[in-house]
Amino acid sequence: MTDIRRAAQRYRGGEPGAGITTLHSFSFGAHYDPDNLRFGALIASNEEHLDPGAGFEEHPHRDTEIVTWVVEGELTHRDSTGHATVVRPGDVQRLNAASGVRHVERNDGTAPLVFVQMWLAPLAAGGSPAYDVVRALGDGVPFPLPGAGAVLRVHRLAPGARAEAPAAPWVHLQVVRGTARLLGEDLATGDAARLTGPAGPLVLAGGAEGAEVLTVSAAP
Repeated sequence: MTDIRRAAQRYRGGEPGAGITTLHSFSFGAHYDPDNLRFGALIASNEEHLDPGAGFEEHPHRDTEIVTWVVEGELTHRDSTGHATVVRPGDVQRLNAASGVRHVERNDGTAPLVFVQMWLAPLAAGGSPAYDVVRALGDGVPFPLPGAGAVLRVHRLAPGARAEAPAAPWVHLQVVRGTARLLGEDLATGDAARLTGPAGPLVLAGGAEGAEVLTVSAAP
């Protein structure tokens, strides 16, 4: 089954007066949608736009696997376990909050910052927090999220180029840049597809502009 979710269907949140605009793909905070609480292990997929100097001051998380993909700009991350990192386009950051962690996320640069942040429910609660950054994640290279039993991949498609979407019981696919085509559907920037129980790999094709596509799927 394929469920296409268009960019315009996302809930608009954040604090625009503070330079933060957020587009939520799932029920989140003040926007409660009982029919859109999660998909597989995924419980949030937020597209964040931060003006220069804007950010999220220190706040807590627990029992959540948090994965961040920077689309443009630079994200400054600091957390209570002592990590201080600048995450740039092409980098993927993972923070397993486990029994509890506090962190800060800011745009300390001079250009706008756009990133997609995904929250996944863990297979088991508790444990010690863990942190990881992979610089320049390769095209189609699996980035395991073992705490949630999931895998992240990025697909960079030139115009007309093709790639296989993962074959898994559930796959969340989001276009973060450009345009793509899947199962006869044209997908624009911000559009997403939720796939359940595919019989085999699905062909994803880059549109006229090419595309950068994130997939999060159940682990093999």
